[in-house]
Amino acid sequence: MDFSELGLQIRQLRRQQGISQQQIADDLGMSRATINALEKGRSGDVGVRKVLSILDYLGYELTLREKSPFPTLEELTGD
Repeated sequence: MDFSELGLQIRQLRRQQGISQQQIADDLGMSRATINALEKGRSGDVGVRKVLSILDYLGYELTLREKSPFPTLEELTGD
């Protein structure tokens, strides 16, 4: 997963929960532009702490796993 894919997943989670970018920004003390940049895969002002805060706000966490030499089913199907 790259930064663009992470941003797309965060946008999808946010929309599924009916939360606006502005609501997250206000509740976490960030700018809406920061949330927008993350969702569009632009990493300029978005650090790991902000990503973790947003994920936590949405009820998710970031986990690490060993990289496999083989593609996942999701990677093969383009999901």
